[in-house]
Amino acid sequence: MKKVVILASGNGSNAQNIADYFGNKPNFTISAIFSNKQDAYVLERAKRLNIPSVAFNRSDLYFTQNVFNQLHTLNPDLIILAGFLWLIPENIIQAYTNRIINIHPALLPKYGGKGMYGMRVHESVIDHHEKTSGITIHLVNENYDEGDILFQAKCTISPKETPESLAKKIHALEYEHFPRVIAEYLEKLV
Repeated sequence: MKKVVILASGNGSNAQNIADYFGNKPNFTISAIFSNKQDAYVLERAKRLNIPSVAFNRSDLYFTQNVFNQLHTLNPDLIILAGFLWLIPENIIQAYTNRIINIHPALLPKYGGKGMYGMRVHESVIDHHEKTSGITIHLVNENYDEGDILFQAKCTISPKETPESLAKKIHALEYEHFPRVIAEYLEKLV
């Protein structure tokens, strides 16, 4: 049985999509959903899905071993960042080398890095008159959005594209590809 832990900061639509996908797979389980926001809707989603949840704060992640110890107890095969906006600390990166995956709403290496998330990414892509955008699913290292790329999918940007319409296209790509890429990567892990 392969175990996954999801870290999310907000609404949790990708976490929900991943949970729905893995609900049909007997060899996989989501052990917990962690959030760095006490009031994040993803925690309500976890409750509805009967997935244990953990809410934590900055101190729990960066200045104590609380989050690290909880992850260690769960012993996940893979940690998934699904809209999680904080940099993962070095102790977790080292303990789970090549076992932390993130999704970014643009085609890295462009439009990544600290502060590049959500609508900011889509606005920047449109402001730079890009012809395409997409998603990048990548491994996580000690820097924002710089880990090895596992998968990219593209969409066309129309001349009248808005950040909101581009966000819809990106979400569709995320929902279509993220769970599948996670499952394929899990299958390869020993």
